[in-house]
Amino acid sequence: MHEGQRIFDSHTHIGYGMHSGRRQTADQLLREMDRFGVDRALVIPFPIVEDHRAAHDEIAAAVRAHPDRLSGAACVNPFTPQFRDELKRCKQELGFVAMKLQPQYQAVNPQWESSLFVYEAALEHCWPLIVHTGSGIPYALPSLQIVPAQRYPELKIVLAHCGGGGIFKGEAILAATLCQNIYLELSSLMPHDILEVLKNVPSHRLLAGSDLVESTRVELSKYFLMDLEEATQADILWNTAAGLFSRSRF
Repeated sequence: MHEGQRIFDSHTHIGYGMHSGRRQTADQLLREMDRFGVDRALVIPFPIVEDHRAAHDEIAAAVRAHPDRLSGAACVNPFTPQFRDELKRCKQELGFVAMKLQPQYQAVNPQWESSLFVYEAALEHCWPLIVHTGSGIPYALPSLQIVPAQRYPELKIVLAHCGGGGIFKGEAILAATLCQNIYLELSSLMPHDILEVLKNVPSHRLLAGSDLVESTRVELSKYFLMDLEEATQADILWNTAAGLFSRSRF
């Protein structure tokens, strides 16, 4: 809790990312959460890992050790043979609460019928689907998620980074305006970008995230420095994420 407000960081990672050479541990994440008063975090594997199963096991171990602080999300390259079996294991054995699609590295075009199995997999496990947006265009364009959002209105789709640093913020706003099941995660946006989003998208479909541990303080401080109504701040920092990624224990 920070300044009396509970905080759910809806976008964090632990593990080793082969694409970046970054190693991030649960202890590092929890230390940074404690520094800023983050109550809970959703933990996602990095998009490129040597072994999906091992990456998920590392997250599951952290969740078991800190069930009151962490929740897990699955991220598997959809074009690998283990995709369906690993998602099933993440749901049934590991208790994960969401799924991540990283089109920057996983070339899923939602306008193709052949790609819709990814969205159907999230629906099968009753998971919100978090989709990276921004870097990695064309597949990471926010507007591409309008097609599956309209096809599967019962699926909640979270656009991570809200288009990426404000570059495709307008597309993300458009997607969320057209589709009530699209949510916007606001990491990488400047405060003036967030205020523009708020003019168009209700706060109960907005989430805060840090992405990387060194960004935790900067990303989450924004919501205490802006002149936000208390209810709006509470939605972005806790209510929306707690509703999307809820489990009975918290």
